[in-house]
Amino acid sequence: MARRVRIGDVVIGSGVPLAFIAGPCVIETQDLLFRIAEALVKIREDLGIPVVFKASYDKANRTSLRSFRGPGLLMGLEMLAKVRERFGLPLLSDVHKESEVEAAAEVLDAIQIPAFLCRQTDLLLAAAETNKPINVKKGQFMAPWDMVHVVEKILSTGNGKVLLTERGVSFGYNNLVVDFRSLPIMASLGYPVVFDATHAVQLPGGGRGASSGQREFVEPLARAAVAVGCHALFMEVHPDPDRALSDGPNMVPLEGLSSMLGRLLKVAEAVRDE
Repeated sequence: MARRVRIGDVVIGSGVPLAFIAGPCVIETQDLLFRIAEALVKIREDLGIPVVFKASYDKANRTSLRSFRGPGLLMGLEMLAKVRERFGLPLLSDVHKESEVEAAAEVLDAIQIPAFLCRQTDLLLAAAETNKPINVKKGQFMAPWDMVHVVEKILSTGNGKVLLTERGVSFGYNNLVVDFRSLPIMASLGYPVVFDATHAVQLPGGGRGASSGQREFVEPLARAAVAVGCHALFMEVHPDPDRALSDGPNMVPLEGLSSMLGRLLKVAEAVRDE
């Protein structure tokens, strides 16, 4: 049984409804954030699914130097704070270095550690010392059982608010594969497990200077993850993914998102422990 972790008013873990972490890959404009947040609030109300809003203020690991990275730390956090003020959604975003953590913790309800940085001890400790919930994405190079060492680093600070996210494993050039054994393996560590359904279908660096992706596989993989028993789904969403400034090929269009989640909730209900 995974313990429960609270992000704002959303509880993630064993014995509670499936949760949803969603938003655009990167902050493009304030209007876009508001448009997506408004749609997520409606989905929350229509389907009764708890929602955490996610967007990155800086994409520090873009494939190309020419790629759009976002508005940066301070402006990005200010824009995210306006989302919570207007829509009441709890906030999650990722930090890339220790110097960002203090400012991020003043605004965010949960701090995310990117997959490429999941073994960076100083970053993990700085984030954990805020006593905020910490969502760590399992590196594309990591075995699920090795995440125990990541958990131990966070716990060493006295912070037990840990979530672990599966986002696929490197599988040859520009390809990822999801080993669904990783979900119960990481859950056996005692903490909620999240499935990142959009990065799992990414083709890293597969777009000639940018990452590509196969969004048509998001729902099948999400169904499998829910059936296996993840505690939350993570999806990057956008009104027009093909015109998005980051990760468009693997993001989910807002149109049709509610229907997709409705189908996924039926799977969740079918496998729910009584």
